[in-house]
Amino acid sequence: MAKLRRSNADGAAGAVEEVARIVAQIRHRWPRTRILLRGDSGFTREPLMAWCEANRVDYVFGLARNDRLENEIVPELIMATIESIRTGKTVRRFKNFTYATLSSWSRERRVIGKAEVTGGDANPRFVVTSLTSAEAKPRHLYEKVYCARGEMENRIKECQLDLFADRTSAATMQANQLRLWFASMAYVLLCALRRIGLAHT
Repeated sequence: MAKLRRSNADGAAGAVEEVARIVAQIRHRWPRTRILLRGDSGFTREPLMAWCEANRVDYVFGLARNDRLENEIVPELIMATIESIRTGKTVRRFKNFTYATLSSWSRERRVIGKAEVTGGDANPRFVVTSLTSAEAKPRHLYEKVYCARGEMENRIKECQLDLFADRTSAATMQANQLRLWFASMAYVLLCALRRIGLAHT
């Protein structure tokens, strides 16, 4: 699963060209590999989604919420609110529906709405995908496919912030390489500690 990152400018600028280049390289080496692209809402643009659909590339993109989207999950939000009040816990409900923007999309697409209530506050979220209901159920698609990148980013942050893995301020290339090597070894030990020493905690 490839993950797209946004620049400070338009998040989707150049995305189609970059994705096409990367996909071509993957398919040259592994022609039968299925490709799933995951991106934040900055990539939810008609040119990129249309290119993916025309080139057998699946996608799961965040979708910025708006009144039309939120109206789609009002019943789910009400039920989640009632259950959250009753149990005192965070409650999530999901809805699968089709949606199209008023002008920028060429057609309707599958959207998953997450109706979440935490501490009495509603936290609706949405994703748009090319995956069918038979391929991925709403909860699995949101929690395991779309949100999985959060855990991946946590591991990257650990390496950068806790182990200073991005520090390459030494005067020579060899010294910087050695620093990165030590940071990598420390990270392997940290992962082993989490996996073995902190299992089931």
